[in-house]
Amino acid sequence: MQKKAYLLLEDGLLVEGTAIGKIGTSGGEICFNTGMTGYQEIYTDPSYYGQIIVNTNAHIGNYGAFDAEQESSRPMIAGLVVNEFAHEFSRKSATGSLQQYLESRNVVGIANIDTRMLVRYIRSKGAMNAIISSELTPEQLKAEIKKVPSMNGLELSSVVTTKEAYTVGDVNAPIKVAVLDLGIKQSIVTNLASRGVYCKVFPAKTAFSEMKAWNPHGYFISNGPGDPSVMAYAIETVKQALDSGKPLFGICLGHQLLALASGISTYKMHHGHRGLNHPVKNLITGKGEMTSQNHGFSVNEKDIEKNANVEVTHVHLNDNTIMGIRLKDRKAFSVQYHPEASPGPHDSRYLFDEFIEMIQAEIAEPITA
Repeated sequence: MQKKAYLLLEDGLLVEGTAIGKIGTSGGEICFNTGMTGYQEIYTDPSYYGQIIVNTNAHIGNYGAFDAEQESSRPMIAGLVVNEFAHEFSRKSATGSLQQYLESRNVVGIANIDTRMLVRYIRSKGAMNAIISSELTPEQLKAEIKKVPSMNGLELSSVVTTKEAYTVGDVNAPIKVAVLDLGIKQSIVTNLASRGVYCKVFPAKTAFSEMKAWNPHGYFISNGPGDPSVMAYAIETVKQALDSGKPLFGICLGHQLLALASGISTYKMHHGHRGLNHPVKNLITGKGEMTSQNHGFSVNEKDIEKNANVEVTHVHLNDNTIMGIRLKDRKAFSVQYHPEASPGPHDSRYLFDEFIEMIQAEIAEPITA
């Protein structure tokens, strides 16, 4: 017999289901992801640290767990909410069931929830804190949920970043990129290395002078969790990287930090964008892209209108939020979505090529007659 579990939202909504993963209690900001596949990549994305994830796809766990499909060393989510949970899996290459994976990695979850109802509720009420428990009563949860910190004003990159700098790629590669790890996904580094880039990944609070001493050809500012507006240390690092004059590329949190370093404010979204099916228009080429997104904060559109040095390059076709910017006086650009997404979509991987081309143009020797 499956053990009973409860999900309580901070506004009082209480839902009963069955326990999955570890038996226990866990709280965080509840949000939903509309991806049809890639659940393990979602759970191990450091950008989800401190968040309870609702999978909108009705069937989760049916293809098991596979170690090669992780974006970091462990699950980063605070909890999991699903409709139908598959305890058995069909994929031969899987290393085990999703239940075994979650339980062994201390992830608390709840299944047999009407996720369609729950997602509509979040879309209406907005993202908020929630708590899952398979060991406490509803009355006890009402006290526990008050202990869950608000995502607004929360700095989390220093929690999930690497503890020591490390390198990825061919040491003899012609291009060196210093990567600021604010909660980076492994596939980002893989995409850079596969394009002939030697990367050195630095902890979030590394002094810019240390990154500069490595003598890179460019800088990459990663994705990550939390509120960008309270990350003064990272904003200062981005400013110094810009002042170096070398090419800079930012993704997701890196995009928000580039905006903040340029005098553009950020704000917390009503319920954010999370999924593999978000339509974006490239204003430079006029082409549309299907993108993978995961963010609860956005850059301020009105601030950009007042800033003559910041150009909008991409917009979200559903709500016109800013999806990409570039600076007119520096070799710097960023996007709010994930071009490295795996299993997909891959419409935006050209952005890595543009970054490398920007670096190549910078380091190319002048042609002499």
